[in-house]
Amino acid sequence: MPTSLDAPGARLLRLWRRLSPLPGGDWLFSTILGFMVPYTGSIRPRVRFLEPGHARVELRDRRRLRNHLRSVHAIALTNLGEVTGGLAMLVGLPPTVRGIVTGLSIEFHKKARGTLTAESVVTIPEVTAPCEHQARASIRDQQGEVVAEATVRWRLAPA
Repeated sequence: MPTSLDAPGARLLRLWRRLSPLPGGDWLFSTILGFMVPYTGSIRPRVRFLEPGHARVELRDRRRLRNHLRSVHAIALTNLGEVTGGLAMLVGLPPTVRGIVTGLSIEFHKKARGTLTAESVVTIPEVTAPCEHQARASIRDQQGEVVAEATVRWRLAPA
């Protein structure tokens, strides 16, 4: 039987709790996350808050993330939504549950410019049999306006 020390979400949460109080700790955690998940690391997300079922991740607007309209590219926004919803879900799963992303959708509401903040609050279900569950992430600009909303579909099952 897996222990809480084996669960990937538990390891991430322990690392976050150890590093985040330190000066530059959220940067270090985010850098380590980028090495663990290289494609996600390509957008350089900055985790600002992480607890079971709740994540807030920031994305700085940089030229390399822009499209021909001089706004943040749709796929960078999708990546941001996925990592935010994924972290909220993953660190909330008990060690007796495993999960995998089976779907991802996103709605774009307006051009995304400037520093963006994605936030996901997820209710972790009790999993006694395989089931589907969703994590939603809302992405806002500096004015607090929603620029996109991502839905990450998970397949959860007992480990």
